[in-house]
Amino acid sequence: MVKRTALITGASAGIGAAIARVFAANGFDLVLTARRADRLEALAAELRAAHGCSVHVVAADLADPAAPARIFDEVARLGLTIDALVNNAGYGLPGGFLSSPWADHRAFIQVMITAVADLCHRFAPGMAQRQRGWIINVASTAGLVPGSAGHTLYGAAKSLVIRFSESLALELGPRGVHVTALCPGFTYSEFHDVNGMRAQVSRLPKWMWMDAETVARQAYDAAMRGDVVYVNGAVNKTVVALARHSPDWLIQKVLKRFAKNFRRV
Repeated sequence: MVKRTALITGASAGIGAAIARVFAANGFDLVLTARRADRLEALAAELRAAHGCSVHVVAADLADPAAPARIFDEVARLGLTIDALVNNAGYGLPGGFLSSPWADHRAFIQVMITAVADLCHRFAPGMAQRQRGWIINVASTAGLVPGSAGHTLYGAAKSLVIRFSESLALELGPRGVHVTALCPGFTYSEFHDVNGMRAQVSRLPKWMWMDAETVARQAYDAAMRGDVVYVNGAVNKTVVALARHSPDWLIQKVLKRFAKNFRRV
């Protein structure tokens, strides 16, 4: 059997680490990248022991515009062929738009949008040439509903990733490359610890949450089926359906009332 290799960004924790475990369990070798090399090395050791797969670690901060090129060059130096690309790296920037300096917003856009497109642009040509490949761009249900105050660029960034993925799927599908925009909702991970929102979002009811392992399994299955946009979980599917079939003014009114439970303005 020809060995396949998946490159996963933001793989040091949360959904990224869970996706790495799913790909390893399904016979993929891995290239893991994130900022924290120690976390990546620990995960790599775990996956090698559990699945006998080859795992390479590339520590990189995607807020650096040069990082995608460095990752691509390191993969080439290792002589690896990337069959699956998972753009998972991301974070939230709490507060209102004017409460953070522009440098923070610029770094956010670099990680959440520019690096995603950059890595796709670098690795997709090889997939298309080989007539086989999978790209998972981790978006969010926030990209499928009207915006709310606070975390101002987050939903906008995820909406762009979804539309970008839809267009890329149409372009690359005939060349054997499947592109999936994954849209999870609230997921138990370090995401809300990193952005300081854990105490606030913990007030949300438990039925609104999913675990990272379930999200990761669904992500893998959706990509292998060739789903273009996949919303995780029945609750999230219901929320998205209601948002699609309700007037924006009504959804915005609801969000304005309840956003304080999951947004910091």
